[in-house]
Amino acid sequence: MRQFLLGTAAILMAGLAGMASAHDLPNEVEADYDYVLDLYKHFHENPELSFREEKSAARLAKELRGLGFDVTERVGDNWVKAKVKKDVGEVLPGVGSYGLVAVMKNGDGPTVMLRADMDALPLEEKTGLSYASKVIATDHKGNDAPVMHACAHDSHMAILVGTARQLVKMKDDWSGTLVLIGQPAEEIGLGALAMLEDGLYKRFPKPDYVLSTHTSGWDSAGTIAYTSGYALANVDSVDITIKGIGAHGSAPHMGKDPIVIGAQIINALQTLVSRETNPLQSGVVTVGSFQAGYKHNIIPDEAKLLITVRSYDDDVRQNLLDGIKRIALAQAKSAGLPDDLMPVVSYESDYTPSTFNDPEMTERVMAAISESIGAEKVVTRPPSMGGEDFSQFHRYDKDIPTLIFWTGGNDPKVMAEAAKDGTTPPANHSPFFAPKPRETLILGVQSMTAGTVELFNGE
Repeated sequence: MRQFLLGTAAILMAGLAGMASAHDLPNEVEADYDYVLDLYKHFHENPELSFREEKSAARLAKELRGLGFDVTERVGDNWVKAKVKKDVGEVLPGVGSYGLVAVMKNGDGPTVMLRADMDALPLEEKTGLSYASKVIATDHKGNDAPVMHACAHDSHMAILVGTARQLVKMKDDWSGTLVLIGQPAEEIGLGALAMLEDGLYKRFPKPDYVLSTHTSGWDSAGTIAYTSGYALANVDSVDITIKGIGAHGSAPHMGKDPIVIGAQIINALQTLVSRETNPLQSGVVTVGSFQAGYKHNIIPDEAKLLITVRSYDDDVRQNLLDGIKRIALAQAKSAGLPDDLMPVVSYESDYTPSTFNDPEMTERVMAAISESIGAEKVVTRPPSMGGEDFSQFHRYDKDIPTLIFWTGGNDPKVMAEAAKDGTTPPANHSPFFAPKPRETLILGVQSMTAGTVELFNGE
């Protein structure tokens, strides 16, 4: 009985400590804002492309070492170099994995992993900000392009450091092992897998939870949004090369028109969702490109379709992918093409799996965030058909619950005006996307800190 009472008292004291910390957290985050803002501006002005995040990773490593973390760099490097050599043919100087892992042990308790991605997009910035990017760089395939943090990964890195700074100050209020991830190459869907394949869950403390936030241009600054369960989609790319028999445009009967076959394939593909997918489940089959021919009066001998396929459920995904090939072959046969001229259907091997937010973890973390920032600032949002390789942290070991939530970044006035005009506000992947720094950084740091403390002490 005495042990039970002592244990109960300890739990109560821990709870009171957590309450006091939560009460002080807003002021602590506000006081640290200028530091986090300067870091955010640094990352924004100096974006780097996927598998080239050398300086971003180095700055993250410096910040985290300064806080007392044990930092390991270049996690996933051998895997990335082998992958790039296979896909591209050569590994250019400076190309590799710049994944980093920072570990801080703080007594007994669960292991909580926080993830921030680091890479930027090949896009010319048009925000007009005083700290706008003017960078032009070479990607891992050798192509030159302007570079911009148009998906807000700069804010993710700043929020990660800001959260680490708060958690170090609060070490008396939590117990366990904190693991921080600087992840490369999210924009090409390979960075998380590179780190996992390099032993992330074996070389470092295996997490009991993995938590992340993503700054969203589709949510108002000053809000936190979340989805429980499936939050983001499986993302597949499919290419179809349609064979035909060329002829003069004036004599179509002399050939087999791949353009007509392609059009029939496109029409038939719509039935994969409308007639083969359970109406209570979701799927998307979008033909984003139809390329064929060069001149008005020539029937070409080839056409190409580029298709994006989105789903949540893996069985739905497989049926869509199988159905695309079935339809392509059937339409070609119905046009009378011989077996040696059947369409070639190829699937991109590096697909991004769907993201599943563990409902129990989501409920716990969002309750803690609501208590910290105010329930009126926390909203739910429907699942998105966008993709994120954060999904890999759960897919690689399905016993590990994960959660990614959205930190609103767009100006509420801009969003209101766009809604009124029926237009789309500049959001993620737009050259005009400029999150409101104060609301984004402060709420991001406060939410990630409150959610992390809950995961350490909430059970």
